[in-house]
Amino acid sequence: MTEENEESKKNLPFHEMEIDERILKAIAKLGWIQPTLIQERGIPLLLEGKDLLARGRTGSGKTGAFSIPLIQRILDIKGKNDGSLTQAVRGVVLCPSRELARQTTQVLNALANSCVGIIRIVDIGAKDVSAVKPLLKDLPDIIVGTPGRLAQHIKEKNVDLSVSLEVLIIDEADLIFSFGFEADIRYILENLPPIYQAVLTSATLSDDVERLKKLVLNNPVILKLSEPDLPDSSQLTQYMFKLEEEEKYVLIYALFKLQLVRGRTIIFVSTVDRCYKMKLYLEQFSIPCCVLNSELPAATRCHTVSQFNRGAYSVIVAADEKFLDEGSDAKKKKGRKADKDAEASKRVKDKESGVARGIDFQFVSNVINFDFPKNSDSYIHRVGRTARAGESGTALSLVSGREAELLKEVEDRLAEVGGGQTLRPYQFKMEELDGFKYRARDAWRSVTKVAVREARLKEIKIELLNSAKLKSYFEDNPRDKQMLRHDKSLHTVKHQEHLKNVPEYIIPQTLRSMAGMRGKKRKGNHTKPSETQKKFQKRKADPLDFGIAKRKK
Repeated sequence: MTEENEESKKNLPFHEMEIDERILKAIAKLGWIQPTLIQERGIPLLLEGKDLLARGRTGSGKTGAFSIPLIQRILDIKGKNDGSLTQAVRGVVLCPSRELARQTTQVLNALANSCVGIIRIVDIGAKDVSAVKPLLKDLPDIIVGTPGRLAQHIKEKNVDLSVSLEVLIIDEADLIFSFGFEADIRYILENLPPIYQAVLTSATLSDDVERLKKLVLNNPVILKLSEPDLPDSSQLTQYMFKLEEEEKYVLIYALFKLQLVRGRTIIFVSTVDRCYKMKLYLEQFSIPCCVLNSELPAATRCHTVSQFNRGAYSVIVAADEKFLDEGSDAKKKKGRKADKDAEASKRVKDKESGVARGIDFQFVSNVINFDFPKNSDSYIHRVGRTARAGESGTALSLVSGREAELLKEVEDRLAEVGGGQTLRPYQFKMEELDGFKYRARDAWRSVTKVAVREARLKEIKIELLNSAKLKSYFEDNPRDKQMLRHDKSLHTVKHQEHLKNVPEYIIPQTLRSMAGMRGKKRKGNHTKPSETQKKFQKRKADPLDFGIAKRKK
């Protein structure tokens, strides 16, 4: 076992890594100009055939680091074929969530873009077992999916990896066991050949990763990159705002309607109920948004993320259930009273769903922690959704009094491994939003439990209907699928048209320029009004005049 934790002094570009020209062409098409640190260090090691345990923060380019060598390995094998080589599954990529499996497949397909007809890739994560079975019979070169789904296919003898497998990759390895896949992993390993190359990638080197390392890797190179868990303050700005729970609703309303939050935004909440409650609340102010949680069908979740990345809509309300319900402090809280929403929710959730980790949300400008995360790991991974690939981003955490202890844990973590980052106080005076409070409170109170329940049922029914009835149509007409949006209003709460606009009189003078109202003061009209306009203005000035004139008639 060897360890590498020093940054390379020489910048090694892609074209000096002995990568096939077809892959280099795909890399250029993707716009990857220079390899990231983990790609620069990891790709040469994997091309040499070594087992690798690579730790890299969220957004560091881990997917590209293992995808390029995997495709290169298969091209090398097929390039040496003398005609006796049979088609077989030679690469497996395991991901903790179906969303991540879909995105990993997209990256692999993009990198194999110039290898059409040579390399075939199948995602077994989001589709039913029966739908994938015939695809596996054709023996694709690479399989991508969750451990649970792959184990099921092996048990049903839809795929046999016991002889052909060359490379096994486990992405986000620190989540595999926490998502309940330990038994599946052990079963898969029992059905693999005795010798194969293995790769583990992870954002953290936890105890679960150590257990996986012993199970999967053989004399691995451990690649520890000397980089903080989050980008520095020049790229990522982190704010926190201490306020009471009910003030959060007022603030989130004002942030969007005054355009203080601009660009693609992810709002993290704690439960599925609060996910829909936030959507219904924002809809009353004509703020379109979509939801992302474990109760939605897998295909819907993947399509929602895909549309968000393409800019079809700009606000997602995500339920960060995995990290809130599970984690380092879950055992400590067994004796405490559970969240009422969580207790009330007995609906079936997809255990292979994950929002805070792994999903490649692109060009996210803002992350808003409406419900503060329950541990520092969750905070790191949530905030890691923004400021990726060299882009800048902002994170705003709303902290109520009962969440003060959680804030202290996050601040301590950032002081240790956050690259010198700190949570800056958000400079905002809540008293300036007194005019917003009445509207916000009325809107929030109107989102009752009944309305939330109806919204959940309506949303799921719509998505299931779309998924079942339009599946074959969309396969033939992929462009039309882009028109299927997930941010449509649910209308389970009474719609009040006047809430759409913000009256000028309730906006504080100090915020008017920020809200785009600078220079909108009424100017004198130099044109003479017509006789009809004069009569109308007179009636408007004296509301009794119209009634008197009407009675005289």
